[in-house]
Amino acid sequence: MTDFVLRLIDAGGYWGIFLLMVLENVFPPVPSELIMGIGGIRVGQGRMEMEWLLLAGTIGTTVGNYFWYLVGHILGFGRLKPLVDRYGRWATLEWKDVEALDRLFGKYGQIVVFVFRFMPAFRTMISLPAGLFRMGHMRFLLWTTGGAFIWNVVLAYAGFLLGQNFRDIDKYVGPVATACVIGAVVIYLWRLATWKPRA
Repeated sequence: MTDFVLRLIDAGGYWGIFLLMVLENVFPPVPSELIMGIGGIRVGQGRMEMEWLLLAGTIGTTVGNYFWYLVGHILGFGRLKPLVDRYGRWATLEWKDVEALDRLFGKYGQIVVFVFRFMPAFRTMISLPAGLFRMGHMRFLLWTTGGAFIWNVVLAYAGFLLGQNFRDIDKYVGPVATACVIGAVVIYLWRLATWKPRA
């Protein structure tokens, strides 16, 4: 994985960073920790500028998240009810739960989106409900960009400071991300087995 990221970054430069960050958020095959960390290493080697690295990474993150926001926005809140009525059992949701989520996003959507930008397994997932519950485009883009920028600054400077040792993070990031996904699946299966509709 590390070698693939290195080749694409070295071949594409800032465009490679942008493309990888879009892909990481649309189809998350590569962790952003690795992409921006390697970008930070390249800054330390004098092969990239930190400002352009952060710009490319943050725009790529925002574009990738906006894709899932638009999917949710096009599907729309109004089309959810038949789906929830029919398949709510598999999502362990009732329509009252969906209405509660709608109110949550109406009041605190920007905070939810901003905070989730720092969570390894859920950074991209939060974009879909943000679109479904009609969070405003500009609010979504503003808070997504802000959260993504802060996260990318942390990762890029970590790569810059740690240098080549940062490549070792691939040994740890992969298992941690896998553990988060497995944990989410276990929680879902437990909820599915124990869930009973209130009605």
